[in-house]
Amino acid sequence: MQKKQFIVLVVFCIAFVTISNAQHKRYKIKNGIGLIGGLTQYDITTDNFKTTSGSGFMGGMIATVDIPHKWFTVSYGLQLSQNSIEIEGRSLATPLQTEMIEYDIMAVQLAFMLHVKLLSDNITLDIGPQLQYNGNLELKDSNQEDFLIDNYLSNGFDAVVAGYDNLTAKDISNVSPFNVNGVVGASAGIGNFKIRATYSYGFTNILNKLNDEDLNLPPSSEKFEGNQTMLAFSLMITF
Repeated sequence: MQKKQFIVLVVFCIAFVTISNAQHKRYKIKNGIGLIGGLTQYDITTDNFKTTSGSGFMGGMIATVDIPHKWFTVSYGLQLSQNSIEIEGRSLATPLQTEMIEYDIMAVQLAFMLHVKLLSDNITLDIGPQLQYNGNLELKDSNQEDFLIDNYLSNGFDAVVAGYDNLTAKDISNVSPFNVNGVVGASAGIGNFKIRATYSYGFTNILNKLNDEDLNLPPSSEKFEGNQTMLAFSLMITF
């Protein structure tokens, strides 16, 4: 009797799985791989420094999963970006004159994106989280490494005269390497070609690692806080 019940149970399970699989076969899931490349505009929003956004470039690969009967598609993307940023400072030789100190920063970013279909697959709203591993802020001109960073203290140049503001361009290069971003954007295109515009905002404090450095600053100084932002305009080709 138990053997018969077991056989009935097995037959029922096989039938259920077969029906379930048959149900899924009614929809054609489209998997694809894409190449993406474009230009970036990078900045760090902070009250510690005066920054100017800089241009850069990015490139990477994307794996896409499209289920036609759903109102969304998903993708996983890995990209490498080379960005630049300028921070205001002063030369020791000419402390009355401000100059922009140029930095480069490289980053590897892994994103999981949800693409809401606004007009089938031709126009989508893109949103999702992004994990990032980045290098340090690298000075483009090594001759600027001893420049004083301006506007860290509220009294600016008076702090330089008083001998307090000894924060130099090389002191702020060691930023936090792991960061989490949120990404929102839109894609538009026909067939295998799409253009995409995205805005990334850093939820984590990319300057937090500077708070662990012995920078010999006055006790009244505020902590370093900054959130990175990046605009990206890119072209995507899918296969």
